[in-house]
Amino acid sequence: GGVARPLGISERPLEESSKQQASVKRRIGEAAAGMVQDGQTVFLDVGSTTTEIARHLSPSLRGVTMVTNGLNIALELERLPGLHIIVTGGSLRRLQHSLVSPYALELLGRIRADILFLGCNGVHAQHGVTNANFDEAEVKTRMAEYAAQVVVVADQSKLGVVSRAHLLSGVNTLITGRQASAEQLNFLTSELADIRAV
Repeated sequence: GGVARPLGISERPLEESSKQQASVKRRIGEAAAGMVQDGQTVFLDVGSTTTEIARHLSPSLRGVTMVTNGLNIALELERLPGLHIIVTGGSLRRLQHSLVSPYALELLGRIRADILFLGCNGVHAQHGVTNANFDEAEVKTRMAEYAAQVVVVADQSKLGVVSRAHLLSGVNTLITGRQASAEQLNFLTSELADIRAV
């Protein structure tokens, strides 16, 4: 059972989406950032929630390689001395400050990550994790293919939503807002190994 709620809005610029659910995204970002450990290789996807992860990473981290296709995220990471930062390259999508095909895919194929923090526009038990933009979806899917662990970060407004581009069917972990309803979380529980509402 369950009904998919289609994404009825057009893709917003990053600066605008950052203002939506801002306090929830900060909490999600803090929780996700706490998962990063010294010595790891991390894929950090584009988006307003993943930007909060970059902002909350500990300055004490050492030996961490961060790989991102977000120009704004690379600038956030620059302040952390213990990080080696790799930017994928590729064509610029100004709306999200993201880098997409073709060069982003070529670089990602050469890297294996311990963990991916994945942003999205929808998480649905039957339709999986989805995104609004096809070019970005291609990069996100490639990141997931080469990451040992996939952590989806999505505020509760994205639960039960199905967007146009399919990313993946299952993930290791979902970090969402504590305002998520019991119905939303129960519907997802059978499909996800770990749901954290913060």
